[in-house]
Amino acid sequence: MRALFALFALAAPLLVSGCGDPAPTYVDQAWIRLSPNKAMPSAGYFVAHGGDAGTQLRGVITDYALKVEMHESLTKDGMTTMERIDSVDIPAKGKVAFAPGGKHLMLFGINDTAISRGKMQLTFLMANGDRLLVDALIRKPEAAAAPAPKADDAAGH
Repeated sequence: MRALFALFALAAPLLVSGCGDPAPTYVDQAWIRLSPNKAMPSAGYFVAHGGDAGTQLRGVITDYALKVEMHESLTKDGMTTMERIDSVDIPAKGKVAFAPGGKHLMLFGINDTAISRGKMQLTFLMANGDRLLVDALIRKPEAAAAPAPKADDAAGH
């Protein structure tokens, strides 16, 4: 009887550890590359991490832009094109990166308030009904590179 009790005492922590909450899906590393032309959409990037169960990202919304769409850049017959996508599978314990040259967000009409704050909140809509709120940093467009000095300028002429 003591041996059975000792065995149960040793096994109990292992049994209890399996009863915890499942790991959730989450999003991090969110940022937006602001378009240099306000009339053109800006691009958004992030990494979605799958929890213990796979799910699907069905869309992204925000109060700080007129419209947000998910897109993917593809190369077909040597030409790069962009296609709108409606959903993205996020595998259990896997990750999906939205990065330059691949999947990305297109944000149309970003609010000046968000631009001045340097960040905006995005809401990620998951297939299971979860809504993940994430702050995305806004990176302003790079200033145009200064023209290279002419040979005469370099010589002091």
